[in-house]
Amino acid sequence: MASAAMWIMRRLFHSLVKWTKWIMGYADVTNTLTNIVNLKSRLPDIIEPEFGFLDELFALGVLTARQYEDVSSERGAAYRSKAVLNMLVTEDQSDKFLQALQRTGQQHAINFITHNGGQKHCIIKSDNACEGANY
Repeated sequence: MASAAMWIMRRLFHSLVKWTKWIMGYADVTNTLTNIVNLKSRLPDIIEPEFGFLDELFALGVLTARQYEDVSSERGAAYRSKAVLNMLVTEDQSDKFLQALQRTGQQHAINFITHNGGQKHCIIKSDNACEGANY
């Protein structure tokens, strides 16, 4: 009898956590690395690897000295961006990647990644306004 009560309590707790996250707006949260991987073919045209971005990635520990040299030697900004994207393998690296974008004024790229390339769900409010949409 006690184990049945515990099972019910656990289910209620998990449901409460789920609904709280949904109400707070966290229902459709995906991790940064997943979004980057899903958008990898489109991101090189959006990210600007010059003007301190590679330096920030190196300072944050995303790139090693060897990787920094390899990426820097790529011809063209799109190829440098692709090289960096291919080196991201952990969630921690992905979060630091967003930090480097922020520090170099690339908010447009952050928005693109965090909103999954503009595919974030739209929540219709009572006045037919679209909240959470990425136009």
